[in-house]
This record gives sequence, structure tokens and C-alpha cells, in this order.
Amino acid sequence: MMSKPSVTQTAIVQIIDKKRIPKDDLLAVEEPMEIRIGYGPIDMRMQKSISVTMRTPGNDFELALGFLFTEGIIHSTHQIHNIQYCTEANTIENKENIVRVELKPETEIDFSKLQRNFYTTSSCGVCGKESIEAIKVHCQIQTSKGLSVSTETIISLPEKLRVRQSVFEHTGGIHACALFDTEGNLLLAREDVGRHNAMDKLVGAALHLDASQFHKSILLLSGRASFELLQKAAVANIPMVCAIGAPSSLAVAIAKEFGITLIGFLKENRFNIYSGQTELIY
Repeated sequence: MMSKPSVTQTAIVQIIDKKRIPKDDLLAVEEPMEIRIGYGPIDMRMQKSISVTMRTPGNDFELALGFLFTEGIIHSTHQIHNIQYCTEANTIENKENIVRVELKPETEIDFSKLQRNFYTTSSCGVCGKESIEAIKVHCQIQTSKGLSVSTETIISLPEKLRVRQSVFEHTGGIHACALFDTEGNLLLAREDVGRHNAMDKLVGAALHLDASQFHKSILLLSGRASFELLQKAAVANIPMVCAIGAPSSLAVAIAKEFGITLIGFLKENRFNIYSGQTELIY
């Protein structure tokens, strides 16, 4: 099955030195994706729509899996029977824009987590979070104490991510996040017009490989460190988050609450430490 493109072409007029220059430009594609779950006994399957997000097509199944995990709806890939596009969505507009995650019959769902009307945009992430207390329901307190990383490794991360940002290279309009080990080796990277979608795609991909790597990895964000990204990092048990941009006040509060080392304004030869007990080797 051919997946939808993540980049599209458009005609523009560029102004250089007061001259009009017609040319083609590339844009990051943004389309809605609905996430549905199938659940219940084999002889009485039910379906529920739980989220609509504006995303860049690609890695859609990882996005659905990562979303369900970081929202605490599932706790393991062992609860998943399969993931597929809805075959009844036969219109051109909906083709590959509706993903159904089939849960195993024995999987129990906490419907209290589905009471919110999940609607996300590329800019704000999942809205309606009440407080840090809501995260504690399905997240254990962790700590970055005992983690050891050199400052040289930390400073090297942005360039390593930039090399892997294929869509950003062509459009300039996309967010990325990546997982590194403590030696600075790139493990995984994902892109999306929504920073929270890029994070969910990354988590979903990691769950397919080896979720145990979360607790000894470094998360790098191509932009700012927001509340929803730190929330997802806490659920995934990631001990260290580095952002090229600034953290929000609530992001710092979450990092301190869960013992996450949070670094912001990571660029060239400098960065700020906002939280955490990671041992930095100079």
C-alpha cells in the first residue's frame, strides 16, 4: 500500500531585491487523522473514536500506538491485536486518515480516561489537561539520578538530529524529536507538523523495538519543551529531555515532579539546566 506523501508542491512568488520571481516551493502536508479503538469480546466487538489530530502523513500506526500509550489507555504492545486503516473509509478524503487499533479481547479499558473529547491540533497538543496530578494516575515517579552524560555529547545532539530531518530540510515547517543513548548515538527520530504527534510517533516506534531503552535514553526536541511533551516523556519513563527552544513553566514543574533532567536553549556551545540530577561530565 502506497502511503500518503509528507511533502507537497505549491507555486509561489518570491520577492528578492524588489523583483518578483515565480517558483515552486515545498510544504509539509497537514491532514486530519482519526484514531479509533476496537475492543470487547470476540463475539461482540465494539468501536470507539477517541482522537482526531492534525498530522503529517507517515508513521500513522506508530502515532496511534504512541498516543494510546502516552495517554495511559494501553500499557503494553501485548494488548494490541493489530493496527490497520479503516477499510470503510473509501473516500479520497478519508483514505488512510482513519486508523483503527484492535485491542485483544482480554484488554480492559479505563473509560474514565476516554471521557475527554480528545481533539488535537498541530500547535497545542491534547487540550483539557487539568494538572500534574492527572499524570500521576498512570505514571510512576522516576529520577535521572545515576544517569551520566558528557556536556560534549549534549551539545552534539542538535546537529545529529538536523541531519536526519528530511522533511524539515525541504520545507522548514516541521517539528522533530529523537531518542539518543547516553553516548550520543541516535536511536530513533520522527517528524510531524505537530510536536506532540512527532513525540507519539517516536514513542510508538520505540515500543515496537524495545521499550526498556526509554529509561536510559535522552529525548531531544527540535523546538520548545511544552507541558504535553514532558507529560509524554514522564509516561514513557524518559529520564532526560533536551530542547533547542525554551521550556514552559508547567514543563519545568513536571520535570521537577518526576525527577526528569530538563535542558533548554540547547545551541552551539551552551544550554540551560532547569531540573534534574543527571551527572554532567565536563
